[in-house]
Amino acid sequence: MKPIRRKAATATALAVLALGGTLAATTPASAATPTAYNGACGKGYDVIRATPIHSSQSAIPATTFVTFNKDAGKVCAVTVRTSPGARIFMEVTLDTWPYSSGEARDSGSFTSYAGPVYKDAPDDGQCLTWSGSIDISYNSDNGLCT
Repeated sequence: MKPIRRKAATATALAVLALGGTLAATTPASAATPTAYNGACGKGYDVIRATPIHSSQSAIPATTFVTFNKDAGKVCAVTVRTSPGARIFMEVTLDTWPYSSGEARDSGSFTSYAGPVYKDAPDDGQCLTWSGSIDISYNSDNGLCT
């Protein structure tokens, strides 16, 4: 393989590894059943992170999922309720750090999920930040740096 192609292949492989984190690494260790991703981001979006929102040590009323579509170069986030029910305040945010072109946010009174919200994949030197909330419970995370 020529050096230029090798560098391009290595860069591509590193990008896939950086954006292709496993769901198992972020699944809660508690006995609670985690929320399942609902596919709200659309076709071609694969889950790369899941951040559970805890209301107590064992209860997980919702989970914020971060997904990535390699072909579109887009990242999506959605906060999904574990058990849909009566309308309740929910929110999902997605942004880049250390600089941003603007936060993507959806909040309101929902029965099953907030979002989806979309951003372009992070530029070199950027990381993603995301958060989700349901009622008074909140959780955030960051990562997937390029």
